[in-house]
Amino acid sequence: MEIKTSPAVTALFETKQTTLKDLGSYAGIIAAQLYAEAAKLQVLPTGPITWRYLGADGNPDTVFTLEILLPINGHVASTRFKTKELPGLKCAGTIHYGSWERFPEVYAKFMPEIFAQGRKTNGETRELYLNMDFTNPENNITEIQVGIL
Repeated sequence: MEIKTSPAVTALFETKQTTLKDLGSYAGIIAAQLYAEAAKLQVLPTGPITWRYLGADGNPDTVFTLEILLPINGHVASTRFKTKELPGLKCAGTIHYGSWERFPEVYAKFMPEIFAQGRKTNGETRELYLNMDFTNPENNITEIQVGIL
């Protein structure tokens, strides 16, 4: 586990109200649309697709806000997506190698590590998809960032 502050970034994004059990319906779809929009607008992606969870509590039925973001170089006018400055985040981070289906066990191990250090979370979690391999999920690399106070 690493404690750090992730930098602020400008991003194209879409917001959804969803639950943990329904996340699979967004995997890859909105990311492809974000990359296509960036190409259409001739704006350079500057970081990995990021999923930002606001208000998720681990319960599969809790409705929370999900933002799916693509960091870009500068602000653009998109008719499909919004653009915003994503603030920096003080967080506890870890890298997960492998299938996203193992996220529940990763979080089940990671969250107690955070609390064992006496830290409190701030209700925001980010997943940065450093490598996405839909054919061979064992090749996925994801940075998990849990916001801390």
